[in-house]
Order: sequence, then structure tokens, then C-alpha cells
Amino acid sequence: FHGTLKPPFRLTGSRAALEADLAALAATLAPAEMPGLALTRLGSFLALTPEGDTTDLARIAAQTVRALDHHRAPPGEDELARRRKANLSPAQEENLLRWGYPYVMEEFRFHLTLTGRLPRAQAEATMAALAPVLEPLAPRPFRMEALCLFGEDEAGRFHLLHRYALTG
Repeated sequence: FHGTLKPPFRLTGSRAALEADLAALAATLAPAEMPGLALTRLGSFLALTPEGDTTDLARIAAQTVRALDHHRAPPGEDELARRRKANLSPAQEENLLRWGYPYVMEEFRFHLTLTGRLPRAQAEATMAALAPVLEPLAPRPFRMEALCLFGEDEAGRFHLLHRYALTG
């Protein structure tokens, strides 16, 4: 369960260099705080999304993408073709070519995914069932106070490698 700021990428260079850059970045960034999280329907899936002004969170995400991009191998043609199946806007296509992912910078929307794709009726029923359970559990305020580095194993599962407190 995670919120992605910098999308998964293939590493160029060493993990140690990435970790050093990530630690240095986290030391310059202050935490972001919003009033809370809300259960939201995003297209065909459900997610928790921040309430209120997300400017500071978006700034952290953009700075993370920029600062770590030199560690990212360019996407291959298969990955580009797969991403383009989503009927990208011109801005998303530009992000894909520049940053390797369409939903960064101005296209970024922080979310914590709760479900896979659901038909409309099932999404609405699931939302109605989850809302009363999640509402008292959702943090108020919601504070994003660390960047986490994850690695992917051979089975495609993510594992936490290190957590970096935002101390700027």
C-alpha cells in the first residue's frame, strides 16, 4: 500500500548512488500536510485522495521526479506502446517522452489505490461499503513526511528498501 511520487523505473548506475541522491533530496524537503484523505472513485478504481490544497505534495512529487530522473533508464518501445494505449493527451505524451511516465508534473494526482478496475455498479457498491469503515480510520490531518524507496522482486512485488524522512 503506497502512494507513488516517482513511478517505477529501471535503474541506470548504482543503487548506492540513487540512495545517496534520495537521502540528499529528502533532507531538503519539508513534509506536506493536508486536512485528510477521502475515498474517491478515479475512473474505474477506488482510491484514497488528499483533501484540500495539494500544492506542497505536488511540489515534492515534481522535485522527486526531476532530482532522480538521471537514475532512470529510458522506457523501451514496448513500454511506450503500452502507455500510449491510454489515449494520452498532448501534455501526457510530452511527459512520457521527457520523464518516462505520462502522469507526472501538472498531470500528477496523488492517490492511494484501494481496488483494481471495477464495473461502475460494483465500484459504487464497494464505495458505499468502504466509506463508513474507512472514514474513522483516515488520518486527519494527512501528513506526507517521508520518501520511501521500493524495489521490485522477480515476481513483480514491491518491497520497501529504505525510508527517508523529509527534514528540510
